Amino acid sequence: PSPYRERHVQKATFEIAGMSCGHCVKAVDRALQQTPGVTVEQVAVGSATVAFDAQQTSAPAIAQAIDDAGYQVLATR
Repeated sequence: PSPYRERHVQKATFEIAGMSCGHCVKAVDRALQQTPGVTVEQVAVGSATVAFDAQQTSAPAIAQAIDDAGYQVLATR
C-alpha cells in the first residue's frame, strides 16, 4: 500500500529555466528526492513532474528546493 493517503496527494509540473544537460537533470532530481513528501515522476531538461503529499510539503516549497539547487522555476502546472 502507498505510504500516502490518496486524497492528500497532488501532482505538479514545474517549468524550469537553466537546465541544459544530464547533469542539470540529476541535480534537480536529487533536490526533489531530498524534499520530504515528494515522489519524483519525471525530470527532463526544462521540466519536472512530481506527486507530493500536501500534508508534508507544497508546490511553493518544491519550487524553492529547485531554486536552491540553482535553477529557476518559471511556471507551475
